[in-house]
Amino acid sequence: MKWNVLKNEKLLAILRLQKSKAIGDILAKKLIVAVGDVEQIFREKPSKLQKIHGIGSFAIQHLFDKENTKLAEQELAFLEQNNYEAIYFLDDAYPQNLHQCIDSPILLFKDGNINLQNNKILSIVGTRNMSTYGKDFCEQMIEELAVYNPIIVSGFAYGVDICAHKAAMKNGLQTIAVLAHGFEQIYPKVHKKYMRQVMENGGFYTEFGFEENPLRENFLKRNRIVAGISEATIIIESAEKGGSLVTADIANSYDREVFALPGRTTDLYSKGCNNLIKNNQAVLLTSSSDIVKMLNWDIVSTPQKAIQQELFITLTDQEQIIYNHLKTHGKQLLDEISLDCNIPMYQLSSILLQMELKGITKPLPGKMFELQFLL
Repeated sequence: MKWNVLKNEKLLAILRLQKSKAIGDILAKKLIVAVGDVEQIFREKPSKLQKIHGIGSFAIQHLFDKENTKLAEQELAFLEQNNYEAIYFLDDAYPQNLHQCIDSPILLFKDGNINLQNNKILSIVGTRNMSTYGKDFCEQMIEELAVYNPIIVSGFAYGVDICAHKAAMKNGLQTIAVLAHGFEQIYPKVHKKYMRQVMENGGFYTEFGFEENPLRENFLKRNRIVAGISEATIIIESAEKGGSLVTADIANSYDREVFALPGRTTDLYSKGCNNLIKNNQAVLLTSSSDIVKMLNWDIVSTPQKAIQQELFITLTDQEQIIYNHLKTHGKQLLDEISLDCNIPMYQLSSILLQMELKGITKPLPGKMFELQFLL
């Protein structure tokens, strides 16, 4: 929601919490859940907050630091002046895939025309020293995937990142650039010429305040957003060590699919990808069809007409509960469905299979399910 939709008091409280360096996103969410409301955190006595498991005196000291309040007020003024969108992790506008990640940011800043209604989201990352082989593959892959209208996510850096953004825009696809700094600047500066086009065909996300510089640690922190926002991460080229391998590792920890483009064993910027494949940390990627098949994009849904010809599709009580849940929340993990619908796991798999046979649900990679037909 935009800054003027959130009450200033609430957004200021969120910003104060975000600016507290001693409190990470996991701890921040724990505080919010324990207290019940982000604004209430700053109304509580420090002694009471310190009784919450995991909250020590050091964290409390930083939480109520006057400098944090000053920085939060400056950030709020910046948002007001520039009309950037601030998205709280409990907002409906917060990326659904990212919301499932325990360490996702409590607040995202957004600029542009991002629309996440399409759940086919791919993150494409790799070396800044891209070869002709990697560039040609990246461009051809995105061109072939365009028929599925995926959203292409990357980090707006040199090499693979900007190649992916440009190929997406060339094929009329939405693209999202996740920045490792605030909106007050752009890095690298040479990519400033692409900003307007990206804004028109998607936009930018960052968790960093306007004053934040593109520090090395910010790029590593940014990688979890790139990995978490998509259903799969694709590594085009990488040396034995590099940020894209960190992104791959994070994506694996989120139980997301990871693909890697293989290369010759003698190629410096194929060693990272080859190692991912060798160690079963990534799926071998040789063409766009590998992605389509692995992510079940090639499954032909039961034609709408055929379903609509049935006068009645009857659901059992438990099927109706699952249907209502998926209709409200969108695609969900198997564990989440079991917990939220209060259906034991051993029963749930069988029920979901019956619903799939009726053409109501469909399975997704990573033990996720979504509705494929609305009653």
